[in-house]
Amino acid sequence: MSGIDASLVLRRGDFLLEASFRTPATGVTALLGPSGCGKSTLLNCIAGLQPAEHGRLEVNGEFWQDSGRHIFVPPHRRRVGYVFQDPGLLGHLDVRGNLEYGMRRAGRPQKPGAFARTVESVGIGPLLDRRVQGLSGGERSRVAIARALLRDPVMLLMDEPLSALDARSRSQLLPFLEHLRAELQIPVLYVSHAIDEVARLADHLVSLEPGKVVAHGALRDMLTRLDLPISHSDEAAAILDGVVTGYDEKFQLAQLAFAGGQLAVPQPRMPEGTAVRVRILARDVSLSLEHHRNTSILNIFPVRVLEISEDRAAQATVRLEASGTILLARVTRRSLSLLALEPGSEVFAQIKSVALLR
Repeated sequence: MSGIDASLVLRRGDFLLEASFRTPATGVTALLGPSGCGKSTLLNCIAGLQPAEHGRLEVNGEFWQDSGRHIFVPPHRRRVGYVFQDPGLLGHLDVRGNLEYGMRRAGRPQKPGAFARTVESVGIGPLLDRRVQGLSGGERSRVAIARALLRDPVMLLMDEPLSALDARSRSQLLPFLEHLRAELQIPVLYVSHAIDEVARLADHLVSLEPGKVVAHGALRDMLTRLDLPISHSDEAAAILDGVVTGYDEKFQLAQLAFAGGQLAVPQPRMPEGTAVRVRILARDVSLSLEHHRNTSILNIFPVRVLEISEDRAAQATVRLEASGTILLARVTRRSLSLLALEPGSEVFAQIKSVALLR
């Protein structure tokens, strides 16, 4: 099997982690859940740093652990690149020395040109002769990522790599991580508490609650499942893939086509045909029985109610379908009653705000 297939049980004191999930062979899989649920522990278990008591871990067809057959591959043979919250750079070395250290830790000859290609892709060429103490937070993160990649890994583990950065450094690194994601041909497991990071970077999602994996699957499907906690949070949202089809020069609005219709998004001009990903928060979607014309809302299209969850005292989350595209709306229970909404109802979704992720 290509990708990661895990079924692991790990106990540390009073904490028990039971994690079973699968991921694709490429792309970013986000591990999402509350603090203390076991996300970092799971990464350490996959890296072999905290061995599972029993279970099975298969990576691209190779068993790294199978307690039934007494198989356990030690950490130094797992070919894992690991980026921690703290970059952990060696202060007595310059950037070049830190990268060369990572290459030596690989324990095998590097492919010709690997160092130059990695330095170029991560954009740290001008930093090679600088001491790490003089680097910014974003620069340190880039060096840590490059060092992990120079281990020639078959898997990259990233444990909240942006959590210690200020907002400016974080915004600068996110496009770089998108670029890196597009280039890498290995699975990436990415831990983050920031839903916007997950929405922007991930393709796949593993949802955790304390001590267990509760679900895993494609990001778009997982975000809109009403049986998972994320769809009931303040950051509940749907992710849509679209294509730029035109531009309104007068009002500086990009026209985006997606499976369910068209969106107008305030955005500088982009070339037609550009693929984009947008995020629509559930709280930014209202519902109406009619298609209103005299309104400031630009994005209105027909949808069908699929499911309703009255998850809060005064509010409900409504799962909607627009020609195969799934959306969420957060409305009051009173609105449910006034509109007489139920599964199968045909209504109009009014999108108050759209966030263009890439």
